[in-house]
Amino acid sequence: MFKVAERLTRIKPSPTVVLSGKVAARVAAGHDVLGLVAGEPDFDTPDNIKQAAIEAIRRGDTKYTAIDGTAALKQAISAKFERENGLSYAPDEIIVSTGGKQVIYNALMASVSAGDEVIVPAPYWVSYPEMVTLAEGTPVIVPCAADNGFKMTPEQLDAAITPRTRWLILNSPSNPSGAAYSADEMKALTDVLIRHPHVWVLTDDIYEHLTYEGFKAVTPGRIEPSLLDRTLTMNGVSKSYCMTGWRIGYAGGPKPLIKAMSAIQSHSTTNASSISQAAAVEALNGPQGFIAEHVLRFERRRDMVVAAFNAIDGLACHKPDGAFYVFPSCAGMIGATTPAGDVIRTDEDFVLYLLETAGVGLVHGAAFGMSPYFRLSYAAADDKLVQALERIGSACARLSFARTDRLAVVA
Repeated sequence: MFKVAERLTRIKPSPTVVLSGKVAARVAAGHDVLGLVAGEPDFDTPDNIKQAAIEAIRRGDTKYTAIDGTAALKQAISAKFERENGLSYAPDEIIVSTGGKQVIYNALMASVSAGDEVIVPAPYWVSYPEMVTLAEGTPVIVPCAADNGFKMTPEQLDAAITPRTRWLILNSPSNPSGAAYSADEMKALTDVLIRHPHVWVLTDDIYEHLTYEGFKAVTPGRIEPSLLDRTLTMNGVSKSYCMTGWRIGYAGGPKPLIKAMSAIQSHSTTNASSISQAAAVEALNGPQGFIAEHVLRFERRRDMVVAAFNAIDGLACHKPDGAFYVFPSCAGMIGATTPAGDVIRTDEDFVLYLLETAGVGLVHGAAFGMSPYFRLSYAAADDKLVQALERIGSACARLSFARTDRLAVVA
């Protein structure tokens, strides 16, 4: 009889993957479902990047590469960090992995021991606390209020730090909320870290180019260069370059950490795909103009989705500064009764109601460590979003409330 490893009993499968599976299952069963679960741009990979991959295949770049990335890609990453972030990383301070997720996993496995603590602001990307747990660490969740834009305050950070704190994980712009720290807000956080020299910062900058209305994403190492010797700056090509399936993530950091991460990778995936690495070189070195065009389209979608949700009685949606998600509150829907007579008691009940009756796939807020909220990805075609919003509005209108329950929610 198969027995699962004890470490797996401490974690849950990725909720976004689970919900994507539910959407796919309903589609396969013949249901009309609009899935807005996945964090994946609907735009295709640009042709020049595809062509670079084709040329790599034709010239025979189909063998193993160095574990931590090709020299060409490391050079392109180093130039990108210097050009866009004002950060200087040598080749032996850079690692290339099979997606950004592997970069983070490698870093935590290489540095976290039993009992170490990792600060994770909530709402958080679903995998952060689970990866900390797999590394035998303790995720310290810091709830970040909607009225502060879902951002952690320096006071909250200072209060969360203990002698066992190993890392702070920052994701700006954020998945799932789209929250992004301004330069002043980031400086306030790095000022706290300066006072605690045992705490490292892992910054997930994967959405850095996807910001709106002139907002500029900032990274901790540029705001406070004195922290660079304890900062891992992670990024990748999946979101900005529409290359989710190519699976290339990368990071710059102190040489001893990068060496340890490479050692772990040598016993798991070894190198990332040689063809994908060649494509990533072109992505980083080639024309960048299409990103601004995508940002304009994402911004228009964001505004449409935020306005639609705020027009629905019982929902409230903060306008995010970046990424391609909204994270509305559904507090006004808790306690509602569906046409089938079921009571919506949680945000998960709410998104399942929308999936089953409206055919719209979303993710409940509890998956990201905060209730009662839900996440919608607006990285989808405009007509799909319009139809989904109409369905959500109609489904919400069919909910009923006992007057006393409704008054209690409003109060």
